[in-house]
Amino acid sequence: MTSVNRKWYSGMLTQEDWWAVWLGLFFFGLGLLSIAGVDLVGWAVYPKKWVFNVPEGGTGSISHAFYALGSKYSLTAKAFYKGLGWWSIIWTYVIFTIATCIGAYCMKWDLKRYFVGWTIIYFLTIATWFVGHHAFFAANKTNWHKYGLNFALSLGGGASFILALIIGLIIGNFFKGFASYLSEAAKPEWFIKTAIVFLGVKVGYLPIKAAATSAKLGHQMADLTGHLFLAGAVATIVAYMIFWPGVYLIARRIFKLPRKTAAVLGSGISICGVSAAVATGGAVRAKPVVSIMVSALVVVWAVIELVVLPGFFTHVWPGTSDPLVAGSAMGMAVKTDGADAAAGDLLDEFLRNKIEVETNGRVKWPEGVITTSAVMTKVWIDMFIGLWAFVLAMVWVYKIDRRPGETVMASEVWHRFPKFVLGYFTAWFIYLAIFFLNGAGAPEGMHVLKAAKAGAVPVEKGFRKLFFMLTFMSLGIITDFSKLAEAKFGRMVWVYFVALFLFIIPVAVIIAYLFHHGMTIPNIAG
Repeated sequence: MTSVNRKWYSGMLTQEDWWAVWLGLFFFGLGLLSIAGVDLVGWAVYPKKWVFNVPEGGTGSISHAFYALGSKYSLTAKAFYKGLGWWSIIWTYVIFTIATCIGAYCMKWDLKRYFVGWTIIYFLTIATWFVGHHAFFAANKTNWHKYGLNFALSLGGGASFILALIIGLIIGNFFKGFASYLSEAAKPEWFIKTAIVFLGVKVGYLPIKAAATSAKLGHQMADLTGHLFLAGAVATIVAYMIFWPGVYLIARRIFKLPRKTAAVLGSGISICGVSAAVATGGAVRAKPVVSIMVSALVVVWAVIELVVLPGFFTHVWPGTSDPLVAGSAMGMAVKTDGADAAAGDLLDEFLRNKIEVETNGRVKWPEGVITTSAVMTKVWIDMFIGLWAFVLAMVWVYKIDRRPGETVMASEVWHRFPKFVLGYFTAWFIYLAIFFLNGAGAPEGMHVLKAAKAGAVPVEKGFRKLFFMLTFMSLGIITDFSKLAEAKFGRMVWVYFVALFLFIIPVAVIIAYLFHHGMTIPNIAG
């Protein structure tokens, strides 16, 4: 059978992939205007930790639980954004409703159902995001006292993600008629692909953020940042070349899963969870239910890792003897950006508190360095999403899906390539170019980098995490476990368990040790 030779631009206005690019790059472009002193993204909503009754001298009033990121990061219009508060929820709703409805119209969805469904999902997501940032869920042990708590779950932002998934699953499995109505707007693939474009902003923005940190801590911190960047790159490349084929073989040889299912599992478990599962599923043309199942597994296991690994790395091994080994291993093992960042933050809090206690305050580590070691390896893993999706698309087009006598047009590789990756790399490279063209952190270019940071933070923090939240909520809504049981979900659970705990985590620890052992964190105790 001969493939249809479609035009290279086919689907640019009708496919989710392309609309993830258009949405992501549009708001990325608005953020870039901060370099010219124009702030058009400071209205981005983001919740803070809160409690009903704040103790004297504490923080986290319920009246300030939501704020516009512009109130903290914007260079212009500060007074306007600072006054938004809860109104930032409405601003975010209105602007993203207009943007996503334009996409829904062009993709020929039922616009009325989409609008109503989107509205319900948006406000459910916002409410869940708010609840998940209550200090009982999100506060770390070192700052419980700020909220008048004697105990908290210390889940960081990860609590919101798992709550969103739980609420979505309740709707999807116990209110199936309601879930069916919402399905027109519950589009996890679209939301996660848009979030990945915003993730490109985060990847490009990291050197800018590191430059500010280096200026604060001097050459010592600059050297450490550079070492983490390079060590994270090498460690991730080595790990990934072991991870993916190992998981694929476990799924194929031990559990006898089909090729496409094994490929999606291989990417989901070894690269970047939901993002990689969606990208690989599209590249190999797996059934949508496969990506959904793997995504659900990724979220569940990531939360388990989030609860277990920070405590293990703090109190068992390596503890305060090799904190950056622990951070790097965390970044390679935890498979969602939200859970990875939350686990890195938790590990950072635990280890900094532990070293301060062990040394009676003689040693203090700067906040965020251990988190950076986790995120740095995770960022390099994220970069494999597009590359590996492209490789797998070529393998499936030219080898696995090809039939005798069939002609596969070269353009088919392009049509199978996940287009949202283009937005991801565009955002990343532009911010990287801004960094190097303005002195790479030199004092003479810092004013431009600070301006770029002002526009990047609302996009990479507010927009990206909102779309991750929408993804988890939507995943739950469209997931019907009765159907997953029919799809032999059980074997996939065991693949994930065996691959994660008997293969991924041990290998991640070994590789992290090889490339990060002996790195020291500067002491800021004075």
